[in-house]
Amino acid sequence: MPTTTADVTSTPIIDSDHSDIRAYARDTCAGASTVQERIAVLFRAIRDEIRYDPYVVDLTPEAMRASRVLRSSRNWCVPKATLLTACCRAMGIPSRPGYADVRNHLSSPTLTSLMGSDVFVWHGYTEVLVDGNPRKASPAFNDELCARFGVPPLEFDGSGDALLHAFDGSGRRHMEYLTDHGTFREVPLQQIVGALTSAYPSMTSAPEVHDARFAHESRDSVRASGAEWDEVAPTT
Repeated sequence: MPTTTADVTSTPIIDSDHSDIRAYARDTCAGASTVQERIAVLFRAIRDEIRYDPYVVDLTPEAMRASRVLRSSRNWCVPKATLLTACCRAMGIPSRPGYADVRNHLSSPTLTSLMGSDVFVWHGYTEVLVDGNPRKASPAFNDELCARFGVPPLEFDGSGDALLHAFDGSGRRHMEYLTDHGTFREVPLQQIVGALTSAYPSMTSAPEVHDARFAHESRDSVRASGAEWDEVAPTT
């Protein structure tokens, strides 16, 4: 279901009426006079202030709640999209979380074998409604991580879509969107957990599989290029 003007209300996970969310959105948007400017500064802030980290996956409702995500310094794609949705709603901008399966064409052979697939299921993005037009964007990958792949960080102001890079800095095919599961008024947590478990049955911690592939492949790619990888070690 596409985003509509009704999608500005708070929910248990997208708690846009939380005082911290409202204050953060207001402060971040200070000086931004138009809807597009507000979307742009919110997107950039969440993209970079919360670094992408696939090792902190926690699929409990508490950890997925936008006000909790706001307090994190690192997180993965789904919570970051949830937070962007909540901040947009706090500013009166209709928004919804959306999810898609994507294929990583730069998946390492070792990791592809381990996962049994080169597809990330239920990657998170945010859809906003601007001038009656739904626009999609992924705030997942921070500017530093994008620099490691030789691509500019995504920018988004609602004038067009800003989804994951189709090619890396060398022109190699990178991320390919396969299936769009659509958008939701609330984070469909049970569906996300079920999809991860079904997609990666051989993994002992299925919920951690969703984005872990990207971090390891990033590390493989960076090491192959001779660059330094300084992402955090996986949590235990």
